[in-house]
Amino acid sequence: MTVLVTGATGTVGRQLVEQLIRAGERVRALTRDPAVAKLPAEAEVVQGDLTNPDTLRPVWDGVTGLHLITFGGDDGGPLQTGHEIVEMATKAGVQRVTVLGGWDPSTVEQALDDSDLGWTSLRPVEFMANALDLAESIRTEGVVRAFDGGRASAMVHEADIAAVAATALIQNGHAGKAYALTGPQALTLPDKLSTISATIGRPVELVRLTEEQAREDMRASGYPDEYIEFAIQLETNPPVEGSIVLPTVEEVTSRPARTFAQWVAEHAHLFR
Repeated sequence: MTVLVTGATGTVGRQLVEQLIRAGERVRALTRDPAVAKLPAEAEVVQGDLTNPDTLRPVWDGVTGLHLITFGGDDGGPLQTGHEIVEMATKAGVQRVTVLGGWDPSTVEQALDDSDLGWTSLRPVEFMANALDLAESIRTEGVVRAFDGGRASAMVHEADIAAVAATALIQNGHAGKAYALTGPQALTLPDKLSTISATIGRPVELVRLTEEQAREDMRASGYPDEYIEFAIQLETNPPVEGSIVLPTVEEVTSRPARTFAQWVAEHAHLFR
């Protein structure tokens, strides 16, 4: 079969392309700009834009597996083209679908619910890659300035998200499932900084900002008010689900979820 991977140059998409190739699958990787994709040579890289379904018409030949994301465009906004994409997938004879989405349904999930396609929902609580937001200040100053409400996050390695997707695309029995994905630990910000510090071999200081200082800092960085409010609420009133460690990754893939320490070791050069 051929698996079409959308968002192929994204954090999870790259991992999924590589894992499917290692599993011996034929992979067609969708990207808006193949010239800069830098994907494995074994992948068939094709051009297309999820926000413009007309650009997708040439990519479906022989596709029986499909990995979808729920956002697109320069602003990464929610896709409004879910029904057109799912209609194309249905006509192409796609048999298995995975969807990497948020906790709020998009037009993609809505269209799949209205279709006869079997699909699997992947819902990571938080990417470990979000820690890259801290990299520059750690690398240049050895300091992180942040509003810290004590939130703990069971963040998940992007390779584990991809591993669950690959399993659902290759094996039977995953259609109709909604997989909430976490790592093996719920970590606070000081926990993360301690892990980073131990890995790079030098101290990382946490300078705690007040709520107002955090708001001012985000405004100065150009973040819109909606995002600022979301970020503050995430620290002061985090969803309980975000800190609950689940066994889903191991149950689906038959291997333990990767730790944050493993992720940091893989990305240590970005923090040094």
